[in-house]
Amino acid sequence: QVQLVESGGGSVQAGGSLRLSCVVSGATFSTYSMAWFRQAPGKEREGVASIEADGVRRYADSVRGRFTISKDNAKNTLTLELNNLKLEATAMYYCAADPRYYGGSWQTLLPTSYNSWGQGTQVTVSS
Repeated sequence: QVQLVESGGGSVQAGGSLRLSCVVSGATFSTYSMAWFRQAPGKEREGVASIEADGVRRYADSVRGRFTISKDNAKNTLTLELNNLKLEATAMYYCAADPRYYGGSWQTLLPTSYNSWGQGTQVTVSS
């Protein structure tokens, strides 16, 4: 059974930075498609960034240039660096994993592309 545990969320002022981590167990991490999603109250879950087994990354337009996704296969860890945070970044952030390969397509930012999820970590940005 695949398990994902996120950490690193917190409260930060606008313009600040955070680093989120997701430790994965029960899966061959290096072969999985991985992604970060976020969900704000009253809104749908949206894809933020993804990275596939071959290292190909994809970002939502709203975060490109400010967020960076990376993975450490030796530590089974997925990371999201959040820089220059804006108020609208306030949300619960979720790590997701799936054994399928999507060839870098836009599907990597769809919730339906992933079958394993973490419990989430809260990010709150204030003015």
